[in-house]
Amino acid sequence: MLPSNYIALFFLLSSFAPLGKATFNLTFPTPHPNPDEVVQDVQRRVNASMSRRQTLQISQKDQSNCLTGNPIDDCWKCDPDWSNNRQRLADCAIGFGQYALGGKGGEYYIVTDSSDDDAVTPKPGTLRYAVIQTEPLWIVFPSNMLIKLKQELIFNSYKTLDGRGANVHIVGGGCITLQYISNVIIHNIHIHHCVQSGEANVRSSPTHYGWRTESDGDGISIFGSKDLWIDHCSLSHCKDGLIDAVMGSTGITISNNFFSHHNEVMLLGHSDDYKPDSGMQVTIAFNHFGEKLVQRMPRCRRGYIHVVNNDFTQWEMYAIGGSGNPTINSQGNRYTAPSNSNAKEVTKRVDTAEGDWRDWNWRSEGDIMVNGAFFVASGEGVEVKYEKAYSVEPKSAVLIDQLTMHSGVLGVGGRDNNLGKWSSGANGGGAGFSSGEDDGDDDYSDEMSGSNVPLSPPFSNRALFSLFNAMSSFLLLYTIPLSSML
Repeated sequence: MLPSNYIALFFLLSSFAPLGKATFNLTFPTPHPNPDEVVQDVQRRVNASMSRRQTLQISQKDQSNCLTGNPIDDCWKCDPDWSNNRQRLADCAIGFGQYALGGKGGEYYIVTDSSDDDAVTPKPGTLRYAVIQTEPLWIVFPSNMLIKLKQELIFNSYKTLDGRGANVHIVGGGCITLQYISNVIIHNIHIHHCVQSGEANVRSSPTHYGWRTESDGDGISIFGSKDLWIDHCSLSHCKDGLIDAVMGSTGITISNNFFSHHNEVMLLGHSDDYKPDSGMQVTIAFNHFGEKLVQRMPRCRRGYIHVVNNDFTQWEMYAIGGSGNPTINSQGNRYTAPSNSNAKEVTKRVDTAEGDWRDWNWRSEGDIMVNGAFFVASGEGVEVKYEKAYSVEPKSAVLIDQLTMHSGVLGVGGRDNNLGKWSSGANGGGAGFSSGEDDGDDDYSDEMSGSNVPLSPPFSNRALFSLFNAMSSFLLLYTIPLSSML
């Protein structure tokens, strides 16, 4: 039986549809009725952002710190007070995941404890305690943190993981699982060295925990979920996939991420025969597929996959693969082939004869082919042709550089350290980065860390008290309602 406070919360949320329905909705997500409209909207937004950047007469410094032509970043980074307007981020997604609300409209939850000692009864202040709650939450980090998971981190609906202003690493068992939920935003987080876990009880909500079999060891595992946005994360070194989306998941945008050091990068679709994945719709935009990647960027089964304005800097086998007749719309990407003469082809039809894939809708528009790369197109109105490498137009190359220059984690721990930290508060109060000792475990560093700022241990009670005094604009879940700020 539900405690009375959760019963009250359920009725309260149910009066604000769709928030009240998300946690209990186990039906398969519904795809967008016209995916090409979404594709055109992405193009329109990119063109508008590039035009604004070219038109405004601003200094070079302002250009590097603010307007980039990337419509997602330009939406929120140009606000000098972004750290006090964090939920503005939820209005900035593009593509199929643009309707992901995350924790917008909910309270702020500050992660003050980096431990993960109990997957069934997580402590208040931990990340696991936050992500299982039923209400919308905007989850933030006041200090650098290394969170070593013991088991899968199973999310509930309407959550934003916002790592801006801190250097946050999630590693260990699982790692992140989004199963039969909706409206999640994961932003500015390092996710790496994820391993298999399971054969244990794990809590997925305040009122439910259950036995989990062995997980695959994905960085982010998406299962039967919708309206999801993964932005400005750095992913590497996982047991299975860095991001896998299966079992009818749809409404997903994967943007501005940095992928490296991995074999099977991204899987979209459960199997060739699983028909609900025909409704899968995914936007992959402004990502940097970096060094030591092998294949699956992505590997698609069924669905509609829009791959736009990404930078693929070499692969060992292929970049984009598929089976089961997926639609792949590749636009404005730069594909740099490896030196291996047998691995120049961008595309791969997996375990499928040419007579079967000739009608698949795979198209390439405005892509840049470098070092002998070529894309094999197919489908109605398109002859199967081998698009040999052509000279890179400087204007087009600069455009790709501009759109992807800040891919991966921003600020501390990332390549762009202009984002800033948490405010130290009045009179230098203790809300800045902690000076705890480094964990010292080289296995838990990734290639995007780029900072000597140490990761912090859990807050002490004194530090937590200082945090309350210094960070009055950020609110704990169980302290002050967000409405009091409005």
